[in-house]
Amino acid sequence: MSVVSLLRDALGARVDVSEQTRQDARSDRSGHAAVGLPLAVVHAESVDDVQQTMRIATATRTPVVVRGAGTGLAGAANAGDGEIVLSLRRMDAVLEVRPDDLLAVVEPGILNADLNAHLAAHGLWWAPDPASRDISTVGGNIATGAGGLLCAKYGVVRDAVLGVDLVLADGRLLHLGHRSVKGVTGLDLTALVVGSEGTLGVVVGATLKLRRLVPGETCTVTATFPGVRAAAAGSAAVTAAGIQPAIMELMDAASLTAVHALLGLPAPTPGAAQLTIQTDGPAARAEAEAIAAILSAHEGVPVVSHDPVEGDRLLAVRRSMHAAMASLGTTLIEDVSVPRSAMPAMFDEIARIEREFDMVIPTVAHAGDGNLHPNFIFEGPETPARVWEAADELFRAAIRLGGTLTGEHGIGVLKRRWLADELGEDQWRLQRDIAAVFDPLGILNPGKVFSPDA
Repeated sequence: MSVVSLLRDALGARVDVSEQTRQDARSDRSGHAAVGLPLAVVHAESVDDVQQTMRIATATRTPVVVRGAGTGLAGAANAGDGEIVLSLRRMDAVLEVRPDDLLAVVEPGILNADLNAHLAAHGLWWAPDPASRDISTVGGNIATGAGGLLCAKYGVVRDAVLGVDLVLADGRLLHLGHRSVKGVTGLDLTALVVGSEGTLGVVVGATLKLRRLVPGETCTVTATFPGVRAAAAGSAAVTAAGIQPAIMELMDAASLTAVHALLGLPAPTPGAAQLTIQTDGPAARAEAEAIAAILSAHEGVPVVSHDPVEGDRLLAVRRSMHAAMASLGTTLIEDVSVPRSAMPAMFDEIARIEREFDMVIPTVAHAGDGNLHPNFIFEGPETPARVWEAADELFRAAIRLGGTLTGEHGIGVLKRRWLADELGEDQWRLQRDIAAVFDPLGILNPGKVFSPDA
């Protein structure tokens, strides 16, 4: 009996073999598409559906690619020839909210923004705030170890997950982590699963650490600078002063120009870069004024707004970056991260790469934590070799500065060839060995994170 027949016998109409559905599962928002068509897409609606799928996959040694909303930027959830796609999008329930304990238990398919809309009624929120919050799932956020605009002050996904329910490759269900604030029983397998990109198991539930909604006003500081290096130095000065804004976003001249064109705004001053900073809580107003003074001393021209509607409008410029890049052509969105004090040097490296390869690399940054998103724009579906050569220079520069290949998007397919360069041979092999303990047959997301021919 074929794999599809076995799946249909067990799961009925939840097994989808339509060509369009399988085509859609080949790609994500990275622009990369897997080779060939997956066998089927299983629309799991329960933990039991996931377990049955994994038992069949193990029995038949069929690869499985777990998928949420398909908004990833590294190709980690793209499925190709001979693979089963295990979609968790229908598992989108909020199972429990405990305001007194500041936790919620959710299924993986709920969208980040939908979860926070639900939690707002309880005066609570889940802090991870990726740019894709309106369209990405909590399960996908956990799989990639996502961050976002607010993470410099409120933490990334790893800081906001207390535990996960994990289905292993053979169908066993594990309950990892704790509901308590403290817990050091055995190895921290929850932390290992966060950011593992579907290579260790299938996250079918998550116990999340919540925060109470922040009281007080929100203030927004926008500051223009004569160039991106000055803006990066200004943001580093804010960090060095010990002020912790909720959001600190940097846009270089190319990205700012593209977004203004998309939104129909007046063209910015040629060469100018911009910082958009938000402070919140009882000290928001005092912090905003202190930040404005620091930026003024570092070539910035700041404007402070205490109007939350105006603040949202100003921040919408930054949140429109992905759409602006898409309007220019096919985009390879990179995700290097460096120590915050090294941001000016990293922008120097990007400028060097632009000169050497005769290309413009629009770049935005979560300046509060040193995470940069350089964008390579090109025509056609396939990334040209010259772009990969420039990206290679970018990655090596970030590592030289004490940084990393990826701050929040993950390795997936697109960055796996550089993983050993950052980790070193011994750690790279140790990580592969750990993955093999969870998945001895190698059927979970094969070819992702680790190169298949290594």
